[in-house]
Amino acid sequence: QVRLVESGGGLVQPGGSLRLSCAASGSGLSINTMGWYRQAPGKERELVAKITSGSSTVYAGSVKGRFTISRDNAKNTVYLQMNSLKTEDTAVYYCNTEGMLWYTSRFDSWGQGTQVTVAS
Repeated sequence: QVRLVESGGGLVQPGGSLRLSCAASGSGLSINTMGWYRQAPGKERELVAKITSGSSTVYAGSVKGRFTISRDNAKNTVYLQMNSLKTEDTAVYYCNTEGMLWYTSRFDSWGQGTQVTVAS
């Protein structure tokens, strides 16, 4: 079983910054990709950014140049540094990780979500 604990959401003014963290825990973890998704009210969940175990990254076009994803493999933790936040970044942000347990079974897990609100 994989447990994800997210932190760092909150209320920020436009132009401000926030840093999200997501720590994965469980026995026999071998994590491949870690990522962040978001879902705004009335909209589909969308990819924000993801990072592989080899540190290759993918960003949504709407956040490129403003958000930075990184990970600490020793801590099984992924971070999302969000700068120059806009009102349209307001959403619930979800952490996602996928990989293998004991090198035998695949997992694809989601965090509980953390609210990010950008408003003046």
